[in-house]
Amino acid sequence: MERPGESLKNQQKDISEQRWFHRQAVWRTELLTFFALAAFAFFVNRDMKMECLYMDDLYQWYSFNSEGFLQAIFTFGGSRCRFLYNLAAWVEMAVFGTHINWYVPFNILLNTGIAYTICRMSRKYSRSPFMGFLCGLIYLMSRMAYYQIGQALGLMESMALWLAIVILYLLFEYLNEEDGNGARRILAASALYFAICFVHERYMVLLPLILIVLLFKRCKSGKLWAAPVVSFGFVQLIRFLVIGTILPAGTGGTDVADTISVGGVFGFALEQIAYLFGVNIGPEYLNGQNISESPVWIIVLIAVADLMLAALVVAFLTCLIRDKEKRVRRIQTAALFVLFIGACVVCTSVTIRVEMRWVYVSYAVCLLFVSWMYGVLTEGSTEHGSWVNAAPFLSIFVAYVVLMLPVENYYRGMYPNLYYWADQERYNSLAEETFGNYGVGIFGKTIFVVGDQFEMETFTEENFFKVFDRLKRENSTRIVHIDDVREIGLINTEQMLVIQEDPEHNRFQDVTHVVKIFKCRPLTGFYDDGWLDEKSSVQVMAGESGIIHLVFTYPRDLTDDMWLTISVDGAAVEYMQFTENVMNAEVEVDPYEVVTLGFETNFYVPNALEKRGETNLAVLLSMQAD
Repeated sequence: MERPGESLKNQQKDISEQRWFHRQAVWRTELLTFFALAAFAFFVNRDMKMECLYMDDLYQWYSFNSEGFLQAIFTFGGSRCRFLYNLAAWVEMAVFGTHINWYVPFNILLNTGIAYTICRMSRKYSRSPFMGFLCGLIYLMSRMAYYQIGQALGLMESMALWLAIVILYLLFEYLNEEDGNGARRILAASALYFAICFVHERYMVLLPLILIVLLFKRCKSGKLWAAPVVSFGFVQLIRFLVIGTILPAGTGGTDVADTISVGGVFGFALEQIAYLFGVNIGPEYLNGQNISESPVWIIVLIAVADLMLAALVVAFLTCLIRDKEKRVRRIQTAALFVLFIGACVVCTSVTIRVEMRWVYVSYAVCLLFVSWMYGVLTEGSTEHGSWVNAAPFLSIFVAYVVLMLPVENYYRGMYPNLYYWADQERYNSLAEETFGNYGVGIFGKTIFVVGDQFEMETFTEENFFKVFDRLKRENSTRIVHIDDVREIGLINTEQMLVIQEDPEHNRFQDVTHVVKIFKCRPLTGFYDDGWLDEKSSVQVMAGESGIIHLVFTYPRDLTDDMWLTISVDGAAVEYMQFTENVMNAEVEVDPYEVVTLGFETNFYVPNALEKRGETNLAVLLSMQAD
């Protein structure tokens, strides 16, 4: 029989165990969700890779390595003030070092973290774990992810996107708060607003949203009204001190004040709204393929998917009209989403073009907006077990996701049409054919590039290989463009590599070995390390002068009557009596003529440790044919 009090203790123990098992189940579910999203993210981005830094990435690397830490982070006197992003990128580049191929996996994991955040937010707004997971899934599948995954500077877009949706979350929670923690949320949102402005200045446009939410809540706290205003003031003060202006710079070195126009802003805004609904109406080099060039089945899938979204919106508006009790708060919350999306659209419409990657944050917020509308439509359904009432709305969103998955996958296949994609792929191949094959062995060599159709910039020539050099050697690898392999004489792999441009396949190819054999092909008794047998022959291409320089080295003590004969195409041309360990000779033929040189000695290296051909090793030969 239990003693008094033991029953209570047992009950408390049971409750404690139940809570522990519940927490474990929650953690297992969260981990499973994250790993499922990560697996999907790696799968859909499996074809993306970075083997080198090129264009903007290379310029950023150069800035970090050629300037002092403070100048690199704060860019005093520059056109942009993004010190929080610069700091994160500086740390990333310091950690990754020469492991350029780490950027893509890291970017995928970072985007998975964003997708997981969207999943959690969507799950809360919709009160549906399945809805949340679908939002995370379609976010990862979006064609707008190309830059965040495939470039080192994608870190900037990811940081800004993540901060933006967290600010949205704080404003949403403040607007719909029931726990009395609103003040802390506004202060946190103001702090994150300060941070996001120094990741990318376009998000300065989010300031009015904080003030609008305070207005919606009829906030009377001067401290809360002051927080975002003070944050904005400090942003402008720091920008002025660092870069000398408070006006944001435009794209591609332009000035927003010089390029902005009402018609341009309106047109770019429509372009972004179309992107949100799956329609590419911009130029191919910015989105991969215009909708006018897309196959009919893609257009049909997009149209039906948009009808699914329209059905959800109509149902939401109907619910909004019928439920008068919650109408005001719901209108305010809907306005928060719409204004947030609108602010992101407007701030990316004031420059000279719209890049699809800029629309990613608007797309993420759209997914959250749809999740919240779904939550409004199904409010109470799941709580009372009436899943039948929620099923139609969930089915509509499932249909949207199922329809858009092949669309997004198709447009991902159009990435090679993007303005920077071909260049990145091309220089990936250069990195693979050089550092990828030879490692640190490329340093100290001259890399001859046959052809110049790719029009490599001088900056790229000077800095491309420095990225891979941990020792930071000065001018250790030199790129020289040539029109014809005949210009470089015989190939010495200790001093050079030969890379061929292949415009047809948009890549570089290592042809060092092929050119070496073409210009100097061993026939008998001649080996790659320079050893000659007692009888040997080699086919050689002369250079522009037609003079082939020969240097013979005998690595032992000389004896009496040591001689060597040289023949050209079977005809003896010189007889050499060895009086020194190193002897020089020259053979003159027509420029660029291919001849067969024959060598015969009356000596060999006594007690040699190996015999490679029919006769013994005799002497070392070094040749040049300039």
